[in-house]
Amino acid sequence: MKKHGVLVVVGLVVAVTGWFSLPLLASIPELKLSTARGDVSRGAYLARASGCIACHTDVKGGGAPLAGGAPLKTEFGTFYPPNLTTDVQNGIGGWTLEQFAIALRHGVSPSGDPYYPAFPYEFYAGLSDQDITDLWVAFQTVPPVAQTSTEHQLGFPFNLRRSLYLWQAMFLDERLFAAEPDKDERYNRGKFLVESAAHCAACHSPRNLLGALDSGALYTGGASALEQEGNIPPITAKALTEAGWNELDLGYALKTGVKADGDVFGGSMAEVVREGTAYLQQQDRNAIAYYLFNRDD
Repeated sequence: MKKHGVLVVVGLVVAVTGWFSLPLLASIPELKLSTARGDVSRGAYLARASGCIACHTDVKGGGAPLAGGAPLKTEFGTFYPPNLTTDVQNGIGGWTLEQFAIALRHGVSPSGDPYYPAFPYEFYAGLSDQDITDLWVAFQTVPPVAQTSTEHQLGFPFNLRRSLYLWQAMFLDERLFAAEPDKDERYNRGKFLVESAAHCAACHSPRNLLGALDSGALYTGGASALEQEGNIPPITAKALTEAGWNELDLGYALKTGVKADGDVFGGSMAEVVREGTAYLQQQDRNAIAYYLFNRDD
């Protein structure tokens, strides 16, 4: 019995030590961006393309821009997109550019807490220094709103935020976006928008039990992470063609929300179009369509 007691104590010590050592898994480098000046217009455009406005603004509830989005109800619990205005107490007004970059690329807050992957930093990790600087200066033009961000409502064990360090160590790929040198400009622009900024795989790909993307089945569709939304359709070239889409129809749908069969997008895709892709230049919507129809599935 005495031996068993010692083993239990040792096990508890190991478990506690491991739990408090999880932050050591976060390999956050000292970050110094290579850009000296940002472009506000380009940053505002990228914020639309990246879904920042759609997610962090409660449009239906009449909320101020970027002051906090509508709740996202998922099987893991309910997530509340936080305030991203320049308010110092409630938003990002007290952040530095480097802290903003670490949040986007590494999923870690200025206080050192890991973010839940409901915030798609696994895709924003591909953004360049210039992209991040442009986004930053654009966010600096947003008026401050003194609206407190609502805490996420998550049950056990998903409320154990420290465990996200382990999730990030297992699943987060922090590689910058890289153009394919043997492909043309339209293809690579579409690739950037689909794979990084617009993070299409976040919804149109299946995920495992821990909420990580199934990298071997990207864009093949799957159950929506949002409650009561059902299944998200595949957007591989083969699936799109079989569903009656072509590049022209898809580019048009990303502007208007009207699908190839004359129906309209519903659910979260309707929001993506209304608050995001409808604001893109036609050449960018066409580049998205071109990439999806020409990428190697």
